[in-house]
Amino acid sequence: MQKMAELLGLKDECREGTSGAPALTGSCLADNRLNLDVYPDGCHRFLQLFKKQQGEVVQVEFLRLSSNDCLLDTALGSLPHLKHLKSLVLKGGHARDEFGSYQHGSLTSLPPDFGNLRCLTHLDLSFNRLSTFPSCILHLPSLRVLLVSHNSLVTLPKDFGCLSKLTFFSAMKNQLKDLPQSIGELSMLQDLDLSENALELVPDEVGNLHNCTELDLSGNRLLSIPDSLANLKSLRRLHLHSNLLVTVPASLASLPNLSRLDLQNNCLRAIPAEIQTLPFVHVRGNPLGEAEPSLQAEKSSTRRLKRLFLAPGEDSFTVTPEGCRVVLACGIHFYFPPGAASDPLRIYFRSLVPDPQWVKLKHHDVLLSGVLELQPHGVQFQQEVQIWMPYVSPQTPHQHEVVVRTFSGQSWSDLKTRVKQKRKSKKCVARCCVLHFSWFLVVSRLVQNECKVPAEGTLLFSSVDPNIKVIFPPGVTKEPRSVKLQVLPVSVEEIQEITASAGCRASPLLYLSQDSTVDFLKPVRIQLPLPPGVTGLNLDRSRLHILHGDLEGQTWNDITSEVVLEFTHLYAVFEVTHFSWYWLWYTTKTYIGGIAKKVYERLRLYQVNFIVLQRKKDPEQVLLQCVPKHKVDPVLKKLQDRYRGPEPSDLVEMFEGEQFFAAFERGISIDMDRPDCVDGRLSFIFYSHLKNMKEIYVTSPVDRKDQAVKGQVSFYRGAVPDSIPEDASRRRKGPDSLWLATLPVKLPQLKPRWDENSYPLRGFSFPPLNLGNAETGYLTQANLLSIARRVGADWQSIGLNLGLTYQQIERIGYNNREDLNKQILDMLFSWAQQNSEDPDCVSKLITAMKESGRQDIADEVEAIIELGRQKYSESIRRVGLGQESSTEDSTIAM
Repeated sequence: MQKMAELLGLKDECREGTSGAPALTGSCLADNRLNLDVYPDGCHRFLQLFKKQQGEVVQVEFLRLSSNDCLLDTALGSLPHLKHLKSLVLKGGHARDEFGSYQHGSLTSLPPDFGNLRCLTHLDLSFNRLSTFPSCILHLPSLRVLLVSHNSLVTLPKDFGCLSKLTFFSAMKNQLKDLPQSIGELSMLQDLDLSENALELVPDEVGNLHNCTELDLSGNRLLSIPDSLANLKSLRRLHLHSNLLVTVPASLASLPNLSRLDLQNNCLRAIPAEIQTLPFVHVRGNPLGEAEPSLQAEKSSTRRLKRLFLAPGEDSFTVTPEGCRVVLACGIHFYFPPGAASDPLRIYFRSLVPDPQWVKLKHHDVLLSGVLELQPHGVQFQQEVQIWMPYVSPQTPHQHEVVVRTFSGQSWSDLKTRVKQKRKSKKCVARCCVLHFSWFLVVSRLVQNECKVPAEGTLLFSSVDPNIKVIFPPGVTKEPRSVKLQVLPVSVEEIQEITASAGCRASPLLYLSQDSTVDFLKPVRIQLPLPPGVTGLNLDRSRLHILHGDLEGQTWNDITSEVVLEFTHLYAVFEVTHFSWYWLWYTTKTYIGGIAKKVYERLRLYQVNFIVLQRKKDPEQVLLQCVPKHKVDPVLKKLQDRYRGPEPSDLVEMFEGEQFFAAFERGISIDMDRPDCVDGRLSFIFYSHLKNMKEIYVTSPVDRKDQAVKGQVSFYRGAVPDSIPEDASRRRKGPDSLWLATLPVKLPQLKPRWDENSYPLRGFSFPPLNLGNAETGYLTQANLLSIARRVGADWQSIGLNLGLTYQQIERIGYNNREDLNKQILDMLFSWAQQNSEDPDCVSKLITAMKESGRQDIADEVEAIIELGRQKYSESIRRVGLGQESSTEDSTIAM
């Protein structure tokens, strides 16, 4: 393994160094590459190296720095001294904000002498804040790969075509409005990605890109494309979806190598027959066959609006003044009426995991959905936009109502909401109308009745319990004010179970609020029903108590002696001048305030069980879930065919939005680098109607060849939500009070075997390996080892693009945790062994590298293959047609 570490130039002293540590050793500079973007202080490390080992640093050929680093500007000043630099990555996106969004880097420009890097062939400036294209880039004569995606570029320089050696260019997710004519001079360009910009026109000169194999113009504002695209004879994939196309040239059908033409979500009412019959054309989301609507029809009907169906992975779409309907893959729908947007507008969306740090729930609220973020924030629409959000049906529909809640950046507010259940799927959706975009989620709250109280007075009653009324007499206020009423019914059984007293009874809880801080000018009369089983005929006044609670339900005061109580056969009536919680109790207990506080706290708690299950076919895959007690049996029944495990834990109580942790113990561990792992424990947030489930891979440092590992997973309480009562919070302090439950986990003894899960890399004794075929050249073991030196912290995305499953990637990470070298090698050789019989595996490797943003590695592999072709041709000339003899000659060692 030491030899492998030397090959990759990533020895332990590099990984474990800190900003205050001694200078990094020369091993970091092995093979003339520095991958420092994985360190929070990468620029500091670079500057230290440049200061103390300048002679070696200036020989570096491959450098990666994070543009989220606060010392980036200082580090930029040293880059022009690296005359041998071939690949430079200055990407942002290495940090997240409080909502989990990737933060763009701080890079806004490059130093003027940056153009002195004459050897630079690969430059990645993605996820930054570039608003103008740095002119110094045009002076890089060797540049072949350029990425400026996720910036704010509005235009490209007129002489952009002087980058004559460019083979790959990506400017996706910028604000480009046009393209220079000189773009057609990029005769060597093979991949051009201009998706998700604001392009309205493509110049005819694009048709001069005769070597272009992939062209992505999706997500723009194109009404048409030039006929010159038919000149792109090398083109294989053409992406035009999510534009405003009303026509496409029939000549596209004549492109000899085209294997994908994506025309989805445009305005095409007709497509040339030559194109429509092609098997690789995608046209969903177009109004095909529909007649052009008349002006009157457009005004009277919305059925002809453009419909967009977005696939998984897409995160944006364009809205035009004509309006549209949009359906996301997750089931969220949008309706943009005609005129909602005055100009074409690009909408971005994403789903966020709810975090109690900023998703603030009120008392008795229940979260029914994840968080939807829509951008751009604050843009004012000319007409209301409708949003339909799927949600989980609440358990108490009579007491609660479903609303969409939106976050302004400062506070949450509830929107007027309509709900319905879909006929076929039986799924519930909530609809709201908005004039601007921000964050949205669906909650269930106590049913809220409200009214405007004028000076003349009015009457407000509860729709949950019509016997609860609030009477406002004339003269109660000078200025009209808004009043809200909410009711929480409490059953006799709940009261008696919590108080352990058969004689305790209580009316429904009443909560009143208003939009004014001034008390009413006259007393307001409140009518509450007497507690169950109590009437005016058998009433013992000494046992009846009116309780007043503060806004948080922390303190309950007996105000019976402070108000005038009137009774009828069924009701109690009293007067107040300010609003909060009110509760009518009937009991022989003396300290009724403390009892009411305990009951109120318990009404907000959920009884839950913890479930720990292991997949039958793969015991290292463990499912953890926190389930309300009434859902435990259905959940276990659903999982029993694929999982096995111990009985659920004993019942514990948790608040909505409460944090808890799962810790693996006694010889079992998890990947500590997971973003949801805090101090070695897996973090959860409990929401009663959401899944509260995670499935992870575990490992053990214990040698399982001779014995099984009998470990356990324990659950502990975490941060207490802000709204939890002080007493409940106080009881949860100290190590013992944080523990919730412990369940066993057993990893079985390993059986000797040699298959895809046996990991021959553990000893790093590589079997002979030849990927590809003799005619195109092979990739050997030595080639893969050389490629591994180029791969860094992005090995997981490369593995996924190579076709490895997420479970395989996670397992590789866990089995080789804390060793990046092993992770990279394990990933590459696992893929190689699975695809050793696939003659196209090398081309798939090249494609995966490009999709992962590693054009530099893709170029290296292509160079290897080209050399293989040459050696194969030489061997053919040397020995005639004896193909058997050419195999060994066509292998390449780097």
